[in-house]
Amino acid sequence: MPFGEYPYTIDDKGRVVIPPPFREFVEDGMILTRGMEGCLYVFPLASWKRVEEQLEGLPLTDAESRSFVRFFYSGANKARLDNQSRVSVPQTLRDFAQLSGDVIVAGAPGRLELWSPERWEAAITSVQDNPPKPELLANFVA
Repeated sequence: MPFGEYPYTIDDKGRVVIPPPFREFVEDGMILTRGMEGCLYVFPLASWKRVEEQLEGLPLTDAESRSFVRFFYSGANKARLDNQSRVSVPQTLRDFAQLSGDVIVAGAPGRLELWSPERWEAAITSVQDNPPKPELLANFVA
């Protein structure tokens, strides 16, 4: 699993370097899509297949399910690392995540996340100020 956070920059062509510890994780290709809290999710292709299966399993008759699938799936773009270990982030996704200049590349279970530094700081501060309910963490530290 990828973990850690790394500050990088996104160039004027929308390319961001994937940090060395994460490169093997996405070396076979990846899917970039809209994430929660205004970040982008980056799934390796194998993980994306599992995500797709879960999305396909959501009930078509449920409006919330349709909305979530639309949000998540319509933003998806297939990508590969270039020879300089960069990935191109489409303009629509850069706009969604407010990515320009500095970018935080963070690891998460089964995915990477791309954040604007301001949104990253707000997300981290939010968890510090409002920690998860104790029952969510009951088995976290044993």
